[in-house]
Amino acid sequence: MLVGGVGGARFLLGVRELLPEADVSAIVNVGDDVWMHGLRICPDLDTCMYTLGDGIDPERGWGRRGETWHAKEELAKYRAQPDWFGLGDRDIATHLVRSEMLRAGYPLSAVTEALCNRWQPGVKLVPATDDRCETHVVISDAEKPGERRAIHFQEWWVRYRASVETHGFVTIGADQAKPAPNVTEIIAAADVVLLAPSNPVVSIGAILAVPGIRGALRTTRARVIGLSPVIDGKPLRGMADECLSVIGVETSAEAVGRHYGARSDTGILDGWLVHSSDTAEVPGVEVRSVPLLMTDPAATAEMVRAALDIAGVKP
Repeated sequence: MLVGGVGGARFLLGVRELLPEADVSAIVNVGDDVWMHGLRICPDLDTCMYTLGDGIDPERGWGRRGETWHAKEELAKYRAQPDWFGLGDRDIATHLVRSEMLRAGYPLSAVTEALCNRWQPGVKLVPATDDRCETHVVISDAEKPGERRAIHFQEWWVRYRASVETHGFVTIGADQAKPAPNVTEIIAAADVVLLAPSNPVVSIGAILAVPGIRGALRTTRARVIGLSPVIDGKPLRGMADECLSVIGVETSAEAVGRHYGARSDTGILDGWLVHSSDTAEVPGVEVRSVPLLMTDPAATAEMVRAALDIAGVKP
């Protein structure tokens, strides 16, 4: 599976519900990763780990349950920057362990495996790459009219809520990055590859920006099945519509499917699932309409079942 943050984590709950004994690997977006206050923060990896490990805050959909914010309050009193990104006290412990291990020379994939020893997610969580491959956003510079500047995706998403004039996305480090160990092998050996209903631009798109992953998807013997993150012209979660508009893609199930494209052409899809109230025509791709609302793990498991069915794989 290729997954992003909150939506991808909830989809993984359905996968685990339907396939509790299966060998499931989730290749997770790291484009959101960032250093802050000397700590390496990996939002999507942590959201997947906490969700599957029953430690997530269920109302926010991210961060730890029962979180406190004393460190954030103290940082504010020191006027430490950035002041727009909140780190919870429990969450900081994860970042401290990760940062210490990274500084000791362990790659992110090994660090993630070590952190998962505590949470036992029941799914193998694998970062798309061990290398720096961060999403940055090109925006208009408010202080220099007519000029542009690039900011980290987290600043664009959390601080500005995607409300500034935006011109594009850039994946910093992609030209030197390579897939994390075994990522392309996992894709090559898979019975089926699923694209979770995650943000197609800054989650799935950021994974595809890692050299070698798109090629692995195009050559795997498995069928590649995607699930639309857009229902009735609106994203399931987050601001996928804002991201799609930046790259000139309409916020619709059909447009996202066409954005991914067919493997029989130059894209990555064999099958595309859209919500039961939507229709789509994606040349070269088998499209089916099924319920895609992740109301609970059981409902999500039925989405997974439908994806396996279109792939010709029995659960």
